[in-house]
Amino acid sequence: MFKGKIRGMLLDLSGTLHIDNIVTPRAVEALAKLRNAGITVRFVTNSTKTSDERLYRKLTRLGFALDRSEVFTSLSAAKRLIVQHGYRPLLLLEDDALEQFSDIDQSAPYTAVVVGLAPSKFDYTHMNEAFGALLEGADLVGIHRAKYYAESEGKLAMGPGGFVAALEYAADKKATMVGKPVKEFYELALRDMDMLDSPEAVAMVGDDVLADLGGGAQDLGLVRLLVRTGKYRAGDETKSSVQPDGVFDTFADIVDAVVAA
Repeated sequence: MFKGKIRGMLLDLSGTLHIDNIVTPRAVEALAKLRNAGITVRFVTNSTKTSDERLYRKLTRLGFALDRSEVFTSLSAAKRLIVQHGYRPLLLLEDDALEQFSDIDQSAPYTAVVVGLAPSKFDYTHMNEAFGALLEGADLVGIHRAKYYAESEGKLAMGPGGFVAALEYAADKKATMVGKPVKEFYELALRDMDMLDSPEAVAMVGDDVLADLGGGAQDLGLVRLLVRTGKYRAGDETKSSVQPDGVFDTFADIVDAVVAA
């Protein structure tokens, strides 16, 4: 299954290491086992419901040993884009995520509409305000296109992808995407690992065959490993053109196989 030695691993968070406040089986111990084996780890997540700082505190509270600098979020990628372009954004984000943008000018007229996972903002009033800003010339930025995500009780809930698509359709405007599976997002983590020139020695682990393992992960030649936790549903690996290099029951099972290889 592994053509060469895995020396680095990019890890999805929600659905792979934890589901809301529930840790997936043996995930905490498996992360420690990875580190003890000398495998470099970075966390790459499309989680946008809370700020990066809140996410980090949650992960440590769940028992994961990690450094704040090891976590790469699509929320940070969105903020980087906003700063680079000097946007005054209309942010469709949850309040816990908005705190990360407190230093950004968010006054009208807006020059960008930024859409993350924001269940409390996906109503007609907020969506129509975003539509109006787009008609006035604002750019559309989608943090990611996930169709759905897994809630703690195992049910699937709509992700932001459908709402990004609705605004694209209504305003006849294509969104710029910043999170997984955008190639540049993975490259940020690979560069930090000093493994940008050896992606074949890095595994991407996630529960979404498209958002985690497709796009940039496939283009870069990462080893792509799918877990049957989180949003995974039976047969996901056969329902798209993206074919994972391996399918495992849990993240911990992947670690066992990689360390033993």
